[in-house]
Formats: sequence, C-alpha cells, structure tokens
Amino acid sequence: MQIINKHKNIIGSRIARERGIRFRYMIQEEAKRRAKILTFWKKYDDDAVDEAYGVKRRTLFLWQKNLKAGNGKLESLNVTKRTPKNTRRRTWDIRILDEIKRLRDKHKNLGKEKLHPLLKKYTDKENLVCPSVMTVGRLISDLGGLRDYPKKITGMGKVVKINRKKTLRKPKDFKATHPGHCIALDTIEIQKEGRRMYILVAIDLYTRTCFALGTKSHGSQTMAHFFYTVIQFFPYPVVNVLTDNGSEFKKYFSLLCGKKKLTHFHTYPRTPKMNAHCERLNRTLQEDFIDYHTNLLFENVTAFNDKFREYITFYNTERVHHAFKNKKTPMQVMVESNYYQTNLPEECKDGWTYTFTCI
Repeated sequence: MQIINKHKNIIGSRIARERGIRFRYMIQEEAKRRAKILTFWKKYDDDAVDEAYGVKRRTLFLWQKNLKAGNGKLESLNVTKRTPKNTRRRTWDIRILDEIKRLRDKHKNLGKEKLHPLLKKYTDKENLVCPSVMTVGRLISDLGGLRDYPKKITGMGKVVKINRKKTLRKPKDFKATHPGHCIALDTIEIQKEGRRMYILVAIDLYTRTCFALGTKSHGSQTMAHFFYTVIQFFPYPVVNVLTDNGSEFKKYFSLLCGKKKLTHFHTYPRTPKMNAHCERLNRTLQEDFIDYHTNLLFENVTAFNDKFREYITFYNTERVHHAFKNKKTPMQVMVESNYYQTNLPEECKDGWTYTFTCI
C-alpha cells in the first residue's frame, strides 16, 4: 500500500505532520499538565503553585530537571514506571529448593497444597523452617514453574510436547429445531451381586422419541452397533450426536460418526445437565420398567429386551410427554412435524420433454 501526501509541495508540511503525530501519540496528557504547571511556576511563586495545583516545590524541581535532560521535549515529562530497580528477593535454604524440585519431578505437576505436607516432613527431619503453602507456590514460580508435559519424538527426531486433543463441546445456545437434528446417547449401569449389566439409551431431542437396549457390554463397538441400528430405524436423517466423555463413545463410535458425517458433541466433564434430556429419560426408564425387571435382565437378556421393546413402543406411541404439555406422544410430534415437507428443494424439471394435452 502506497501513502500519498497531498501537502507534499507545501513548505513546513512535513514538520507539522510529525509534530501532530508526536503530540497525539507520544505525549501523554499528564505531560501536558506538568508543562502547564511549570509555566505557571515561572510566573508565580511556590506557594501559588501549591495552592492552585497541590504540587510541592521539590516535585517542580524534579520535573524541571527531567525537562532539561530531555532537551526541552515534552515526552520527558511523561509518567514512567515507578517499580524499584532492586526488589526484595526470597532467600530460602538451597536444600528446600532442591526438595521442591525433586518432589515435582517425582510426582508430576503436584500442586502447592498437596506438596506442602510432603515438604514439611522433609523440613522437620532436617530441622528447617517450612515455607507456607502460598510461599511454596511462589517458590515454584521462581524456579520456572517446574511444569512437565508428556513428550514424543517426531519423524525428524525432534522431541516435542504432546498436545491434548481438543474435544468438540455442545454449543451453549444449541437447540434442536427438527427431527434428527440431534440425538443424545447415554448408558445406564445396573449392578447386582458383583455383576454388571448395561442399558444403552438414545433419544431424539426434538420429538423425544427414544430407543433403548439391554446388553452385557458397553464397549465402543457395542455402542456403535446400537447407534447404527438407531440411525437405520429413525425415519429422518441424523445431523448431530450428543454424548458424554465415556469410553463407549470413542474408537468405533467415532469412526461411525465420521463415516456418516455426523457432528459429535461432547458434554463438559462432570456436567450431566448438558445432556439433561437423556438423563431424565434414564430415570423414567428405571422407575417405570428397569427396576421391576432387574432379575430378568441378569437371567435372560433376550427375554428382557423383548419386554423392553414393548415398553419402548408404548413410550413412543401411547404415553404422552411432559415436554408437549401431556397432550401429545413423541410419535405424534414426529408425524406432525412439517420441517422436511416445507424445506424440501424444488423438484428439478431439467430434461422433461415439452408436452401438451389435446382436448
């Protein structure tokens, strides 16, 4: 980009431009105020300046000295940092510092609160004064942070830090607007006499249509197979998926989402309210069906799923839902949804032959 000066041939234009930039960006308002006070001081005495501006005589001499050292430039009156050149430094026994290094190296990135009791055992043994918790944190900072990260060797033989893989979280303002816009999944764990069984649950956030299945495993392959079945049975295309950060939603489940080109949202750790619809469905399933058929689940999973399928059918087709003011069932909402009817692309008539009807 080229800058064109329209006052190029005017005498003194360059100096005026430089002074304008200088006064606008380089000279502080406080420097202008100090220059005004110094001008007032030359005309009147010290008492008048003290009464009018509240500035002492020694301060005026200091400003005058700075202005003279700066060859009369107002920039020399700018406010500068008042940080002392020599500050107090923490002086602790080198053995304490070495022990902090050793503990942080042995127990990676241990915090100051948990590091303090271990350090106190050492200082009591060596008859040393143990620093406080806050001081331990400051000493760690003085030692460079003592932060350690997992490392890996690249193909070029360079040792680099392993960055934590970022996870796509559910947007705060996200709201399902049509069937299939987002399907949430979760797992219910049932324990009995040391054994564990699992209920895989899925719900469409818009219509509240649910799917559930009892199984002996909740691995990623089992969850992927369950979700694939849900996609096949759901009458509308699925766009987004919402899950927590469990291991069942990794590997094979992620591969399925990538193959189907689905956006996989994750909830934040220890935040079940981000998947509130699915959590509330879990409670309904447990209170209405699972709690009364727990023995059957552990004895015969197939027979349990046969009965469970009947209840899921009742839930979707006959049981009214609170989200719809207890007036509609999830299936009715799905049937009455006209989203895909009103948003279908116009039918293409390219290639149609010209025809007319003779009467």
